Amino acid sequence: MEIAHPYLLFLGDVPDALAAKTGLGIVDWRRDWCIGQHRLDGCKADAKLPEMSPQDAAKAGARTMVIGAVNAGGVLPDHWVASIVAALDAGMDVASGLHMRLGAVPAIREAAERNGRKLFDVRHSDMRFDTGKGTKRSGKRLLTVGTDCSVGKKYCALTLEQAMRDKGFDADFRATGQTGVFISGRGVALDAVIADFISGAAEWISPAADENHWDLVEGQGSLFHPSFAGVTLGLLHGSQPDAFVVCHEPTRTNMRGVKTPLPTIQQVIDMTVALGKLTNPDIRCVGISINTVALDEAEARKLLADTEAEYGLPATDPVRFGCEGIVERIAAEFGKP
Repeated sequence: MEIAHPYLLFLGDVPDALAAKTGLGIVDWRRDWCIGQHRLDGCKADAKLPEMSPQDAAKAGARTMVIGAVNAGGVLPDHWVASIVAALDAGMDVASGLHMRLGAVPAIREAAERNGRKLFDVRHSDMRFDTGKGTKRSGKRLLTVGTDCSVGKKYCALTLEQAMRDKGFDADFRATGQTGVFISGRGVALDAVIADFISGAAEWISPAADENHWDLVEGQGSLFHPSFAGVTLGLLHGSQPDAFVVCHEPTRTNMRGVKTPLPTIQQVIDMTVALGKLTNPDIRCVGISINTVALDEAEARKLLADTEAEYGLPATDPVRFGCEGIVERIAAEFGKP
């Protein structure tokens, strides 16, 4: 699918910034594609873009309104429909990363038809995937894994792509979620793939490549999350990672959306190695990514230093401090470009 930009980002009335991570992620990596934001009363997320109605955004040149909000279950709230219809009537296409298809809502489908506009359901792929085979394939792969959902797996992979390319590596980000697809223009939202085909879709995302090529695969969920571990495991088996980075948010005690206690970093390392060996016996951890946004710089640097000392692995906040240490570890473990 080819989604036309500039974008108007629709953030709805989400309760916090994490619930707008699709929109905020697009702004962080494709700011030049974003013309404004449209928010409803009570919205607690802010992408720091000009506030625009769908009509004003269309007049300013916006070509697609992207629903930049997420929620449990990926449903489309009834009170968002009017804004989507307004965007279609203003002459824009609409793109969504929700599980619920836009065309399933009669008012939206009818508005798209009468205006000749397109509806993009990014979470739903038209691709047909095979079941995973687990056969070793050429090339190298790195997977970001997490102690929880929404801990920075996508940002870590994207930052690593940039850092590895700067050091001369042949490296590509591989999107496995709706935001990553909006950012990269290619990929599959794995949480919308039928369970039997998740590992096969992961194999398709990271196909056989030159022996020195790295696919940096965006992680999903957590092996310890009772809601999403199935997707995480299929992605682990299908991507066959040679290396992985554990992503962590240090202020949480329970996993997001449930009462399950957060696992330790060591538990995630051990479980990822144990389960990942099924399709890659040489899998190994090459670093730890910690989201330190809730800490001041002194606290963040101390935590990272303590973590490095405890685990014997490079630890960083990729967005705040870069990924040089992890890239150096990759070069030491697997060879320089």
